[in-house]
Amino acid sequence: MQTDYLDLLRTAIRDVPDFPQEGILFKDITPVLADPYLMKLAIDGMIEPFADLKVDKVVGIDARGFIFGSMIAQRLNAGFVPVRKKGKLPWKTAGVDYSLEYGTNRVEMHVDAIQPGEKVLLADDLLATGGTAGAALHLILGAGAELLGSTFFIELGFLDGRAKLASTGPVHALLTFG
Repeated sequence: MQTDYLDLLRTAIRDVPDFPQEGILFKDITPVLADPYLMKLAIDGMIEPFADLKVDKVVGIDARGFIFGSMIAQRLNAGFVPVRKKGKLPWKTAGVDYSLEYGTNRVEMHVDAIQPGEKVLLADDLLATGGTAGAALHLILGAGAELLGSTFFIELGFLDGRAKLASTGPVHALLTFG
């Protein structure tokens, strides 16, 4: 993707200090989501490394990953699978606990959401410590899927989350901070 498009996306992201707690610099993507041209650029850039692959399912992580993942799935003519926080899915689930940059959590996925052998792409808005994405990948691989890779809108490079995911397949981030 051309540098000027990346610069447009980067400058649209708003920094919010001390959110959700003191010491965290939150990257607010709502200005990108509010602009259809910027949103198209973001989706184009996140899809680019995987555009020529046959994708059966795109998995999006609660909650902003639902936005990116569902749009990527539509563009790739694939199904969409939500990975949600504990207790939010209405049917039988598999779940995994994980650590994140400011606490612990659990994510779950319907047990029949991915069939063995399906080709799956993970999509989310942010790669930070890799805890949430790693938990989602655990669920995907546990379902017997073939993981094609992971794509993120933003990576916080200084938190080294990529290292936790490297053994699972290609990791792509459109924008990296730090």
